[in-house]
Amino acid sequence: TPPNQLSHSETREGWKLLFDGETLNGWHVYNMGKVPSVWSVSNGELTCDPSAKDVAFGDLVTDQNFDAYQLSFEWKITKGGNSGVFINVQEDTANPTAWTTGPEYQLLDNANVTDHNKGDPKRQAGCVFGLSTLKNNAQPLPYGQWNQSRIEHANGTMVFWLNGKISAQEDINAADWKERVAQSSLGKFPRFGKATSGKIALQNWAKGVSFRNIKIREIKD
Repeated sequence: TPPNQLSHSETREGWKLLFDGETLNGWHVYNMGKVPSVWSVSNGELTCDPSAKDVAFGDLVTDQNFDAYQLSFEWKITKGGNSGVFINVQEDTANPTAWTTGPEYQLLDNANVTDHNKGDPKRQAGCVFGLSTLKNNAQPLPYGQWNQSRIEHANGTMVFWLNGKISAQEDINAADWKERVAQSSLGKFPRFGKATSGKIALQNWAKGVSFRNIKIREIKD
């Protein structure tokens, strides 16, 4: 199946595209709405270009809230790049950024990053950023190549996959999760990691990142 399209079997299974490959329909800039921003679409790729001029800088967030679902997406990062995908985001002017409310699926060029993420086992690609040590030695492909990721979420339980391997697994209702959040730098944000539903957000950061094949299958009771 070509990028940004659903196969017949995916359609039957209830998958929907969150990115149509041509527009930013269904997305807006966190707390800013549908304004010109660092996010654009070209050649079937949804790209964040932090060098863009005279546009808004911010995370890109879905118009819709989601509860229980499977989310599939592909991403490629620049050399030394760093970004993320947030879930259960609570968009509100009281929350300055998406990362102050929603857990992050870390996207990183592990091999070439030079900032504070380098070598930190809780800040590698596929981790729940800052909170979950990488599982199964899941690794990203070299920068510039497309990685395949999946997030499964229901009732606060999240499972992250990176290139076919489970890379993280957490339950935000668990006492252990709450304790780790409280002891981390994220603990100072009162709404972080508490919601079991919300929006999905793509992180704007200092270096570029691109996405395609963003698909979701909502799980109904």
